[in-house]
Amino acid sequence: MIFSALFKKSDTDGEVARCRGTAGSVLLDVRTPAEYAQGHIEGAINLPLDALEDIENAVPDKDTPVFVYCHSGARSGRAAAYLKGRGYAAVRNIGGIMSYHGKVVK
Repeated sequence: MIFSALFKKSDTDGEVARCRGTAGSVLLDVRTPAEYAQGHIEGAINLPLDALEDIENAVPDKDTPVFVYCHSGARSGRAAAYLKGRGYAAVRNIGGIMSYHGKVVK
């Protein structure tokens, strides 16, 4: 059971679809600006992990559904924990862009 939770395959495609179907949601890319510029999921805003203290400027309403991704899912996991600690009520770590099969924009 523990191993299946640790090694659960990310469903980034499904989570992006869920984000797009959730009214008022924000798709948050926590990679570096250089990584974001190389290609990101359409509609995502970039707020790097090391700049998350600025989240209240980007997403002032703490009830806003926030779907967080990075490259592999590790940074987005840390970002999701940080956001929850700051009082954001609806945060989901959706994994990494490397497992995303949809359109990527530059």
